[in-house]
Amino acid sequence: MAVRFERKLIDKGNFEAAAVFDVNNDGVPDIVCGGYWYEGPDYSIRHKICDVEWEGEYRKDFASIPMDVNGDGYVDIITGSWWGEGLYWRENPGKAGGEWKTHLIGRTGNIETIRLFDIDGDGYPEIFPNTPGCPQAFFKLVLDSRGNGTGAFTRHVIGEKPSGHGMGFADIDGDGKTDIILADGWLKQPENLYMDNWTFHPEFNLGTTSVPILGYDVNSDGVMDLIVGMGHGYGLYWYEQIIQPNGRRAWVAHEIETKVSQYHDLQLADIDGDGKLELITGSRYRAHNGNDPGEHNPIGAFYFDEIDGGKFDRVVIDYGDPKEASGLGLYFWLHDLTGSGLPDIIAPGKEGLYVFFNKGEA
Repeated sequence: MAVRFERKLIDKGNFEAAAVFDVNNDGVPDIVCGGYWYEGPDYSIRHKICDVEWEGEYRKDFASIPMDVNGDGYVDIITGSWWGEGLYWRENPGKAGGEWKTHLIGRTGNIETIRLFDIDGDGYPEIFPNTPGCPQAFFKLVLDSRGNGTGAFTRHVIGEKPSGHGMGFADIDGDGKTDIILADGWLKQPENLYMDNWTFHPEFNLGTTSVPILGYDVNSDGVMDLIVGMGHGYGLYWYEQIIQPNGRRAWVAHEIETKVSQYHDLQLADIDGDGKLELITGSRYRAHNGNDPGEHNPIGAFYFDEIDGGKFDRVVIDYGDPKEASGLGLYFWLHDLTGSGLPDIIAPGKEGLYVFFNKGEA
């Protein structure tokens, strides 16, 4: 049976990234979105973070990554955008309150969005900005002797050519190490990821694809496949990895859905509590301000059930005119806000900030 969701409009602002964490250390999860945070548990009280500049229809805020950067016990925000050509962190003022100070982490070139991943397995994630015009790099927070953040970062460049639009994390070759997937190939993690060169394998061309590109063994044949959304066009696909008799790798595209455009963010999670993963995704409204294919169509939020074996049964969470319905933005978040045991969906976008409360199977 399909999961029922209850939609709630939090704010009619137009920020495209959101996250959930305990901003004020009161033990209750809060929602952070762009220039504001919304106090849990009902999210009706809004607090200003800082002014976030406009660029046309955009706000210069394409990610909301929670991390205690300076080790003071309060969670800060990592962010960046296509403009400003840098990676930044906003400092949580803690008990003192007031606006959050913004600090530069490093110059990166244009950032499409950002993801966290613990690439070295030390229990603390690294920051991976998707920088289409620059080689792939990641940033590692420097910790003190007690394991707390110091506010400093080291930068590690792992690619030689521009990354392209799209990025993901998966063990492509089954060697037990997570590789980095880019729009037109993948970077193999070396034995020593900080000292050795990452080898690029140009095995596909995915176009302006989603961030993330998901790795998942869809057909259960023991090798990693890819699930890919078109961030600035129509369609959602899975790419089957095939090992040919000569040992070379090939990729075969399979359609999941081709009538909706701007699938910019994808996540795998157990949305219905059955112990199996579902694919959660949706439209990014006006991703290129009306200039992408399908930008004037209705927008939607969906999950896809029965993904094992490539069935991908679509369930509509929301769909319609953006004046009344919501997509899932550039950077949406999953979190159990109510203690139900099921993840709720926090959906930002130019159409507004919404929460879809997960009510379980209807």
